[in-house]
Amino acid sequence: MTIGVDPVAFNVGSMEIRWYGIIIALCIITMLVWTWHFGKKAGISADVLVGAGISAVIFGVVFSKLLHVIDKLGYYLDNPANILDRGGLTVFGAIIGGILGAWLYCRLRKMPFGPLADAGAPGVALGQVVGRMACTVNGCCHGYPTTLPWAYTYTQPASEARPLYVPLHPTQGYEMLANAVFFVILFWLLRGHLRPSGSLMAAYLVMYASGTAVIRVFRGDTEPFVGPLQEAQLASVIVVIICAWILIARKTRWVAKPEMAYEA
Repeated sequence: MTIGVDPVAFNVGSMEIRWYGIIIALCIITMLVWTWHFGKKAGISADVLVGAGISAVIFGVVFSKLLHVIDKLGYYLDNPANILDRGGLTVFGAIIGGILGAWLYCRLRKMPFGPLADAGAPGVALGQVVGRMACTVNGCCHGYPTTLPWAYTYTQPASEARPLYVPLHPTQGYEMLANAVFFVILFWLLRGHLRPSGSLMAAYLVMYASGTAVIRVFRGDTEPFVGPLQEAQLASVIVVIICAWILIARKTRWVAKPEMAYEA
C-alpha cells in the first residue's frame, strides 16, 4: 500500500491542523462516548463519568508525554525546551495515565473503580483502532523495511516515516488489527462474564501489553531502552505481570450469565 497523504489537513492562518490531531481527538471521543453510554447502563452517575473522563484525559496526556521524555531522556536533557513541543506522545503512556487518572478520581469520590473500568474497557480497544489511523497517516510508529506484500510505502516528504519509497512493516496496521480482535473478545465474549468488577479492564491490559511487546519487534523507529528491550516492551512486561497478579489475587472467574447492566 502506497501512502502519500500530507500529514497537514489544512491551515488556519499560520497554524497547521494535522490529521494526527484530528484523528486522536476522534479516538478520545470514541473512548469517552463509549464509557458514557455503558457507564450509564452500569448505573454510574453522570457527574462521576464526566469527572473521571476529564481526569483520564488530563493524566493520559501527561503520562503520554512523560514516557516519551523518559525514552528520549538524553535528547531532552540537552534540549529541555522541546519537552513542551507538540510531538512525542506515546500510546502506552496515554492508556496507563488515563486509567490512573480515572482511578484516582474514583478514589477521591469514594466510588468503586471496577464498574467504570469494565464499562470503558471495550471502548479503549475500539478507540485504539481509531487512534492508530493517525499514526498511519502521520507515518510515525512505522516498521522496518520488508518485502511483504502488505507493506506500507510512504512517498510524502512531510511524513515522519523513513526511509521514503521503501516498503515498511505496517506496524500501525498490526496494532489496529490486534485491537480490533481485542475489542471483539472484550465486547462479545467476556463482557459481563468476569467477576469481580474491574477484571475486564485487567484482561484488556494483559492482551494489549502482550500484543504491543510482540508488534514492537517489527518497529523500525525505536531503539533499545534496557538491554534488548524497547521502553514499551519493558512497560508491557511490567503491566502484564501486575495485571496477571491482580487477576489471580482477586480470584477472577467466569460466570455464565452476563450482567444486564452491560447489555447494549
